[in-house]
Amino acid sequence: MLTVSVVLVCLAASLLLMQFLGMQRKRRQLPPGPAPLPLFGNLLQMKFQIHHDFLNQMASTYGKIFTLWLTSVPVVVLQGYQAVKEGMTAHAEEVAGRPLSRAFKFLTNGNGVMFSNGHLWKQQRRFGLLTMRKLGVGKQSQECQIQEEARHLVQYLRNTKGKPVDPTVPVTHAVSNVISALILGHRFSIEDKRFLRLVEAVDDISAFANSISFYVHDRLPWIATCFLTRCKKALASIRTMRALLEEEIESHKGKTDGNQDFIGYYLDQMAKSKEDAGATYDKANLTQNVFDLFLAGTETTATTLRWALLYMVAYPDVQEKVHQELDAVLGSSRLICYTDRKNLPYTNAVIHEIQRYSNIVLIALPRYTVKDTELLGFPIPKDTIVLVNIDSVLSDPEKWETPDQFNPGHFLDKDGNFVHREAFLPFSIGHRACMGELLARLELFIIFCTLMQAFTFTLPDGVKEVNTKFVFSTTMKPPPHQLCAIPR
Repeated sequence: MLTVSVVLVCLAASLLLMQFLGMQRKRRQLPPGPAPLPLFGNLLQMKFQIHHDFLNQMASTYGKIFTLWLTSVPVVVLQGYQAVKEGMTAHAEEVAGRPLSRAFKFLTNGNGVMFSNGHLWKQQRRFGLLTMRKLGVGKQSQECQIQEEARHLVQYLRNTKGKPVDPTVPVTHAVSNVISALILGHRFSIEDKRFLRLVEAVDDISAFANSISFYVHDRLPWIATCFLTRCKKALASIRTMRALLEEEIESHKGKTDGNQDFIGYYLDQMAKSKEDAGATYDKANLTQNVFDLFLAGTETTATTLRWALLYMVAYPDVQEKVHQELDAVLGSSRLICYTDRKNLPYTNAVIHEIQRYSNIVLIALPRYTVKDTELLGFPIPKDTIVLVNIDSVLSDPEKWETPDQFNPGHFLDKDGNFVHREAFLPFSIGHRACMGELLARLELFIIFCTLMQAFTFTLPDGVKEVNTKFVFSTTMKPPPHQLCAIPR
């Protein structure tokens, strides 16, 4: 028995040594970075989280491009505006893939638009962009839908009569209904149990995606799904969300007016392309596309709006200036349109600064090299994961005068006119940039301005300080808080 144990220990040691030597050999072909350990890579140093503080520390040691190891997998990180811009645009086609790890397959099965690749991704993305245009994104019809949801949100807050309220559910409800109308063809009431289950599912899936459980699942999927609570919750939430979305898809079949939303257009496309051998339109991709759009279209915009309200409480002087500009230009009751941003330079600057300063997506979704390429002078082999540190772009001291301060002046010239900044990249850059950017811009502007037109946001009585320290997750959320919406 002792001999068998010794043999197993020696075998394990040999395998670890072989892995270590293989990693050292690969290191010589990649940008510099900290030495990885067998099994863990650099995960122990990272505390099993891709945190911007750690990335900044690595960049100060190794430069604007460096390599980290997630277990035995090398990951090339781009840091700062110049590195990100050059890396994502000079060889955009070569870095347009998504990694096909177990954890990402667990989330999407390689379907849909968020984590698919090659012909399938190109076809699904092209269809998604064309369909969103057909559905009126960027046009007056879409603005009317957002205005309607903003009106419901205002009424919800009016009903609180200035008492403390957690804005999470009503804000998420408003944003969810914008994307629901677009892809499902209807809105949810705030008491709808299906809506509450969808929101809970989105939270569980997002929490899983930047957790220790994610990395354990990538190496030991059976153990993770059987024993890790966060992984089990994510799996249950994925099943819940897919089941709800499949019910929506089934309810569309046979409808003569089905092409009034994304599902209807997709079902029509499936029927048209039945004889096309190169078509990728099927139920699995439809379900995953709806899943992707709902997940991406709810979480980020709702979180940004929650930060917006918290910052208005934290910076009452900024809130007052927004009120003054809105009152002077639009008055107290006119509907807000996206074109109004041209006449509201300060308010527009505040919204952009909220996005920059909150920076809710510290790290963009991972890219994957689809062929051998070169990034910032370093040869990068095919099948290498590339991470874009968005936080390092939005806080690059070479591009922002006061990167660590909330300062709407970043987007204003000396005469108070709004100015675009090249380093403002909250929606990423390159071929995989967010396809819902325009919709998100519309929602942020119309909903924020509508709320500011209607309310002054304050701390509840007895609360002296505003906590703006983010809760680390896949998106950086505000800490739990309440505020008071005082009608103006």
